Amino acid sequence: MVIANIIAYIILIIGGLNWGLVGIFNFNLVTTIFGVLPSIATTIVYVLVAISAVWLIFSPLMTGGVLYLFDKSSSKSDE
Repeated sequence: MVIANIIAYIILIIGGLNWGLVGIFNFNLVTTIFGVLPSIATTIVYVLVAISAVWLIFSPLMTGGVLYLFDKSSSKSDE
């Protein structure tokens, strides 16, 4: 679950930065990379951002309110 949280977090940051660029500069990086016409690639990117957001909403609910970004066994609080 830690790996999924990290991947979702990174995808969500990239999506947020893209929407920031759209809002501030009217520049859509995803469209620039994959082309102006709606394509399957742009749809996949936007769906991945949405899935990442949903995952990061529900992940803490499944783990008792904690979003794990590091392995629980590697914490040094036990020493």
